[in-house]
Amino acid sequence: MAKPRRVLILDGYTDEPAGFGVPPYIDVYPRYIAGAFWLADKTTVIHYITVDEARRDVAGFIRRANTYDTVVVIAGAVVPGKYLGGEPIRLEELKQWFRLVEKPFKILAGAAARWGIGNEGGTVAALPREVRDAFDVIVTGDPEAYMIDYARYGPERAEPWRIMTDMKLVGEIAVKGARIAEQHPNHGYNLVAEIETYRSCSRWISGGCSFCVTKLYGRPRQREPRDVVREVEALYRAGVRHFRLGRQADILVYGSPELDQEEWPKPSPEALERLLHGIRAAAPGLKTLHIDNVNPGTIVRHEKESIEALKTIIRYHTPGDVAALGIETADPKVVKENNLKTMPDESLKAIEIINKYGSARGYNGLPELLPGLNFVLGLRGETAETYRLNEEFLKTVYERGLLVRRINVRKVLVLPGTSMASVGTRLVERHRSLAKRFQHIANIYSRLFLERLLPRGSVLREVYIERYDSHRGVTFARQAGSYPVVVEIPCRIEGRKVIDIAVYGYSARSVRGLPVPLDANRASLTLLSKLIGRAKAAEVARRRPFRGDHELGRLLGGQMHLLSVSGFAC
Repeated sequence: MAKPRRVLILDGYTDEPAGFGVPPYIDVYPRYIAGAFWLADKTTVIHYITVDEARRDVAGFIRRANTYDTVVVIAGAVVPGKYLGGEPIRLEELKQWFRLVEKPFKILAGAAARWGIGNEGGTVAALPREVRDAFDVIVTGDPEAYMIDYARYGPERAEPWRIMTDMKLVGEIAVKGARIAEQHPNHGYNLVAEIETYRSCSRWISGGCSFCVTKLYGRPRQREPRDVVREVEALYRAGVRHFRLGRQADILVYGSPELDQEEWPKPSPEALERLLHGIRAAAPGLKTLHIDNVNPGTIVRHEKESIEALKTIIRYHTPGDVAALGIETADPKVVKENNLKTMPDESLKAIEIINKYGSARGYNGLPELLPGLNFVLGLRGETAETYRLNEEFLKTVYERGLLVRRINVRKVLVLPGTSMASVGTRLVERHRSLAKRFQHIANIYSRLFLERLLPRGSVLREVYIERYDSHRGVTFARQAGSYPVVVEIPCRIEGRKVIDIAVYGYSARSVRGLPVPLDANRASLTLLSKLIGRAKAAEVARRRPFRGDHELGRLLGGQMHLLSVSGFAC
């Protein structure tokens, strides 16, 4: 009897315009790859490891990898940023590690294989020959399409450029591969499963945005609501409790019959209702259900249907959700030259509409649904005036009293196959000083928006401890979900803990907070002052020890939720 095939999946993490896989997220790639192998042969032995786990003992990882029949490496941060939960695999690691992994058949998949690899914005992505030479196959098509053929027929008959046209088969693969999530280091804690609802972008018809690779997937292919629900159900059975419908260009148009026919399809609130109701029924104890990308152009072109779609999302999701809007620029000239989605006045209208229906505060301390603003620098037609208009746009959004969850500014990563490939990085290089200034301005507004979003004393519920930075003496923590607020806690907290925190300070990218209720008898005067103010802190320090919360209550009044005699020792 033949021995079962042994497969090792190394997750080097992915970050794409429509799809995210840096911890605590797990993207579709490892799940689909595992599912394809298991669908072809249920006896296949599959092990999953993240690049951060491999880094702890590189020599040990290489020895281990050489004991498998097949090694699949997932890589590709094509919208690179700064990450708290992990670091995507570096180009040098791809070059060096897999020259030393000699025995198994080696496959590279993910955005790096398809589009190229770039370490940061403002560069041209490519897949260097040294990386290509380290692998037996580079999958330039859909990984699950190649893997199922490879598993069934061997490498000689598997085509690495093949595209998966059967979305029903994708659904079967997704269900089969769901249990690989049990091997993720964040499993059982704050693991968020990225869920795909459709591929590509409706704007593929017109060529889409100049810098974006999403439309290169071709004609959009949608998944049926029941297939997505079955996948969520399988993930839920495997212990996943946090989900994000993040792998699509615009969640508002999911289920639209016009999605593969019109550049600006009309949203189908009914399809979203079927999807979200089904997810809630299949995963009744889920803790997070969020979305990601929303096209502001859809909102302003189909306002009535978009509002109904937003209301449907809010009815079924969990609070703290973010609709990431690809604003890209506030310069009309740049919008036109790069075939972007909305003019500045339209972008502002989309932000206002989301605020109108999503700004009510939810049970976890955050509004239901807020916009996130994405800017891309270095696009065709950009001038010094572009940066002035971008600054003016942020000023207008703030002065109108609107809420924004985050402002993301990045330099364009030039990818093969996009129209920006003919422009390259010359505008990025020409406007370096302008970009630096705009990033500074964006950081100022980011902080102002955070102060508006979470006034001092606000409480964030169910915050997950992520790591302690011994150099700074700070513990980093976040809620689970789309673009969660990073919390810096000025004391050492380690291990898997889920706590509530009260906000007392701000930076551009994070808030500073303390676990609540804090121990009134043991907390230092400094920490008490951060939480309840100097005068009240001095009074607490003078009167302690307190024998019970009833004594505290007479002193604290409306701040009673912040301190307790049996509170958190920090």
